[in-house]
Amino acid sequence: MIQLNVNGVRRTIEVEPDTPLLWALREHLQLPGTKYGCGIGVCGACTVHVDGRAVRSCLLPVGSVKGSVVTIEGVGGDQLHPVQSAWIQHQVPQCGYCQSGQIMAAIALLSHNANPSDEEIHQALDNICRCGTYDRIRQAIHAAAQSMMK
Repeated sequence: MIQLNVNGVRRTIEVEPDTPLLWALREHLQLPGTKYGCGIGVCGACTVHVDGRAVRSCLLPVGSVKGSVVTIEGVGGDQLHPVQSAWIQHQVPQCGYCQSGQIMAAIALLSHNANPSDEEIHQALDNICRCGTYDRIRQAIHAAAQSMMK
């Protein structure tokens, strides 16, 4: 039995400790917003926060998670997070598959860097978007940063 704090709720699941956090979230906790992409930590579709840090959940064994986990379902609460609002305003998604991971990476970046440069965004968001909406992603992150500074 593994105990996790996910989106502010203490949960107990019956999985092997070496099960990737991604599968614990999707299959056992029924939180499908975190996507499976490559399975080797390259694409970033599976990005979640563990203690505020963006991590690739496909690589993280659930048994090693000691802190709180936040998934895309836990972002914003009753209202959209400023990053989610900026995503809509700037029409970032095309297919949308990578977007939960992109948003989670952007929120983690802005929590540590309130006004990132384009280069800092590029370095922090190494997630892959097959639709190529990188310009819109940068614009949305800058817009979210501005709205969060108000």
